[in-house]
Amino acid sequence: MLRRVPELLRMIRFSHTLFALPFALLAAVMAWVDGLGAEPPVRFQWRHLAGILVCMVTARSAAMAFNRLADRRLDALNPRTQKRHLPTGELSTGSVAAFTVICSLGFIAGTLLFLPENRLPILASVPVLLFLFAYSFTKRFTSLAHFWLGAALMLAPMAAWVALRAELAWAPTVLGAAVMLWVAGFDIIYACQDVEFDRKMRLRSVPARFGTAGALRIAAVCHLGMVGLLAALPAVYPRLGWVYLTGVAAIGGLLAWEHRLVRPDDLTRVNQAFFNINAVVSIGLLVIGTVDLLF
Repeated sequence: MLRRVPELLRMIRFSHTLFALPFALLAAVMAWVDGLGAEPPVRFQWRHLAGILVCMVTARSAAMAFNRLADRRLDALNPRTQKRHLPTGELSTGSVAAFTVICSLGFIAGTLLFLPENRLPILASVPVLLFLFAYSFTKRFTSLAHFWLGAALMLAPMAAWVALRAELAWAPTVLGAAVMLWVAGFDIIYACQDVEFDRKMRLRSVPARFGTAGALRIAAVCHLGMVGLLAALPAVYPRLGWVYLTGVAAIGGLLAWEHRLVRPDDLTRVNQAFFNINAVVSIGLLVIGTVDLLF
C-alpha cells in the first residue's frame, strides 16, 4: 500500500483538494473573528485548525477514491477516461477500496479533534460520508448530479463553521450556496466533454439533456448566481468590507474569462478553465477575505 501511495494520490488528483479547502478555511476565519464577541468566546486553536485540514483532505480523498471504484467500468468504456488507474490495472480494486476505508476512518478520527467542546462533527461524520459517496451514483438517475456534487462541496464551509461554533448561521450558508453554484457550473462545463458518451450509455447530465450550448448557458447562470451570493455575503456578515468586494469583482472577471475559453464548438481548453482558473478563484477568495477580516 505504501508503495502505491503516489499513484493513489494521482488517481484522486490530490492537488485538487485546493478547490474546496480554501472555502472551509475562509468560513473558519469568519467563525473565529465573529466568535471573539460570543459568550463564551470562540478562540483560535491549532487543534481545531488541524481538525478542519484533516477532515477536508480525508473526506475528499475518500469520496474521490469511491467515485473511481463506482465508475471503473464506465471509465473503461469512455475513450477520455480509459487510461485511468483502475481501467488499466495500474491500481487494483482492492488497493483503492482499502484506501477509501483508510481515508474514511481518517475523516472520522479527524472529527475527534473537536471534542469535548463539540460533539456534532463526530455525530455527523458517517452521514456526511454517505452523502459524499452517494454522488457517485447520481448520474445514473438524475441530470441534477452536478448540483449534488456542488452540495457535497457546499458542506465544506458550513461544516467548518459548525465544527467551531456548534451552530449554523446565515454567513456559512450563503458562502456554501455560492460554492454549490460554482462547483455545479464548472462540473457542467467539464461534463461537456462526455456528452456523446453519456447519451450512448444513457447517463444523465446537463450536457446530455440540453446539449453543449445549452449546458454552457446553464453553467454561466450558475456562476452568475455564485458571484451574486458572494456579493451578498456582507449583508449577513457585515465584517467583510470593500477589500473582500474587490476580490469578488475580480472573481467575476475570472469566471467570465473561463466562459470565453470554452465554446460549444471548441472544448480543447476545458482543462485550462477547469483547473487553473478555479484554483485561482478559491485561493484568491481565501486570501482576500482573510486580509479583509484580519487587517
